[in-house]
Amino acid sequence: MAGRAQRSAAGPAPGILPPPPPPLLLLLLAAAAVIRTGDGQNLVTEDVTVVEGDVATISCRVKNSDDSVIQLLNPNRQTIYFRDFRPLKDSRFQLVNFSNSELRVSLTNVSISDEGRYFCQLYTDPPQEIYTTITVLVPPRNLVIDIQKEVAVEGEEIELNCTAMASRPATTIRWFKGNKELTGKSEVEQWSDMYTVTSQLLLKVGREDDGVPVICLVDHPAVKDLQTQRYLEVMYKPQVRVSQNYPVQGLTREGEPLELSCAAFGKPQPTDMRWLRVDDEMPQHVVVSGSNLLISNLNKTDNGTYRCEASNAVGKSHADYMLFVYDPPTTIPPPTTTTTTTTTIPTTITDTTATTEPAVHDSRAGEEGAIRSVDHAVVGGVVAVVVFAMLCLLIILGRYFARHKGTYFTHEAKGADDAADADTAIINAEGGQNNSEEKKEYFI
Repeated sequence: MAGRAQRSAAGPAPGILPPPPPPLLLLLLAAAAVIRTGDGQNLVTEDVTVVEGDVATISCRVKNSDDSVIQLLNPNRQTIYFRDFRPLKDSRFQLVNFSNSELRVSLTNVSISDEGRYFCQLYTDPPQEIYTTITVLVPPRNLVIDIQKEVAVEGEEIELNCTAMASRPATTIRWFKGNKELTGKSEVEQWSDMYTVTSQLLLKVGREDDGVPVICLVDHPAVKDLQTQRYLEVMYKPQVRVSQNYPVQGLTREGEPLELSCAAFGKPQPTDMRWLRVDDEMPQHVVVSGSNLLISNLNKTDNGTYRCEASNAVGKSHADYMLFVYDPPTTIPPPTTTTTTTTTIPTTITDTTATTEPAVHDSRAGEEGAIRSVDHAVVGGVVAVVVFAMLCLLIILGRYFARHKGTYFTHEAKGADDAADADTAIINAEGGQNNSEEKKEYFI
C-alpha cells in the first residue's frame, strides 16, 4: 500500500495516460495565444456605420496571405463564418466574398441589437485578431409641429413646438419662417437607447406673416431633407387708402368737381366703410356712393379734412384727405410743363396700430409748383416792362440832346438892328447893354 501511494505521488504508473485538461483551460490558453492586431499587422478591417434597416458589410482582409484560416465572430464571440462555412443559423448573414486574402460578409435588415464589436481572426502562429465596430443610426420616427393658436391676431406672440421622436443619436432641430432662419429652444429626452427632441419657438406675428410657412427641419446623419411645415393664419385691422380720381392733375379749384375713392384691405375683409368730415359736418351737396365721395361744384366752404373709416372684427382704421379749394383760373394759364401727377395725387395709407400720426392727403401739396411758375411769369413780365420803359426814356433823351446841339445867339445887341446909321447903332447897342439885365446861359 505504501509503495502504491509513493508511485501515485511520483507520477502515473507505466502504461497509464495522464487525464486530459478541462475544456475551460483550453479556451483560456487559446485566448491567451491570440494576438490583438494593431497598425502594421497582417489583418485589416474598418468600422461600419449603417442606418437601421439597411445592409452592413464586414470585411476581414489579410495583407500578406499565407493560406491561413480566416473566421468572423459576433459580439458574443459566436462564429458567424469559418472560411466559407456559416455555423450561425442567422440567415441575415450572407457570404459576399471568400478567398485566401479576404472574408467579406453582409448583414441585412440591421437593427439596434446588431450594434457592437465583431471580431476577425486569422489562424497563424501565433493567431491574430482585430475587431470592427458596427454603429446603427436610427432616423426620427415622426416629425410633428404643434401650434398654440390656429388663427392668431396681429401683434400676438404664439408658441410652436416641433417634436422628433425616437432617433439615435439625438437630432438637431432648425426653424425657418419662409427663407429666414429663427432660433428655438430644444429639450432632449432619452428612452433606453433612443432620443426624443422637442424644440420650442416663440413668434410674434404681424400682417405680413399671414400665409407664410413655418418650417421645422431636422439635421440627422441617418436622414436628409426631413422637414414639416405649418402655414400661419393672421387676422389684422383694415389698411385704408384714399386716392383722388378727379381732377387727375392740377389744382382743386372753385367751381370744379372733386371725386375721391377709398380702398380698404384687411383680414377678415372690412364690412363697414364710411366717409365723414373731421372738423365740421358733411356739406349737403356732397354725394357719398359706397367707397366714393363726389363734390360736383367746389366752393370755399368745402375746405377741410375728409376721413374714410373702415372696420372689421379685429379693429378700425382710417385715412384722411385735406381739401383746399383755390380760386378759379386767371387769364394767365399755368404752363403745361408744371403739371405733376406724382405730387398732386398721392395715396395715403393709415394704420392705427402705428405709434405715429396718420398721414394726411393735402390737396395743396401738388400746387406749389404751379403757383411758383405763375409768380415767375409775373415777375418776368414786370422786369420786361421796366426794361422797355428805360429804353424808351433813353431814346427820348437822345433825340432831345441832338436837337439842341450847336451855336446859341443872345439878345444882348438886339437894339442895334433898328438904328439908322452906325453911330446910332453903337449908341443903341451900348445903351442896350447898360439897360439890359445881366444874363447867363448854360448848356446841358
